[in-house]
Amino acid sequence: MSSKQTAETITNGETPPTVEPDSEGNDSELSRDELFEVLGNRRRQYVLASLKHSEDGEIDFSELVTRVAALENEVPLDHVESDDRKSVYVGLRQTHLPKMDDYNLVEYDRDRGTVEIDDAAEKAQMYLEYVPENDIPWAHHYLGLSTILGVITALTWQGVFPFGNLDGMAIAVISVAVFGASAVVHSVHTRRNRLDRTSGAGELEIK
Repeated sequence: MSSKQTAETITNGETPPTVEPDSEGNDSELSRDELFEVLGNRRRQYVLASLKHSEDGEIDFSELVTRVAALENEVPLDHVESDDRKSVYVGLRQTHLPKMDDYNLVEYDRDRGTVEIDDAAEKAQMYLEYVPENDIPWAHHYLGLSTILGVITALTWQGVFPFGNLDGMAIAVISVAVFGASAVVHSVHTRRNRLDRTSGAGELEIK
């Protein structure tokens, strides 16, 4: 197992820094772009999704190959072609699993022929919830809504037109509606971006 990379807890809706060992064994910060490079690959997403849906987070390498090939080709496990398995086998063994092992996303034991989900995977799995560079973090979104509603409430109490015509019940209804709608949008956004839902990964079944 390589030196540990950790992913800090998400703070204020922004991408937390993660670390990786440099050539001298010291920890260096993993940038947002590097994080997206590591987990932006669909095949690696399928690996994490397959491990998450295994009984104990561990799976035989040969079974993992079949699962990933099935997901990539959108076919049942027993319909995976040998050529498809071979392509996935080579890619996972030579490139993807060693790289994911380096970042503590999985523990790849070549001798035993097993792959196990590792410490950083759960936190890394949430990376798709992080906002793109040009978007507003969800924490800032909710803070903005709270500020706007607070200003409206203050203007209502002071009788400033046109807010002076609103009563306490109207303010409450508006607040609930605004935050309720935001929560729904936030939930849908999060659900769509979870790794185990990429292209039906969460629906993988052994047949």
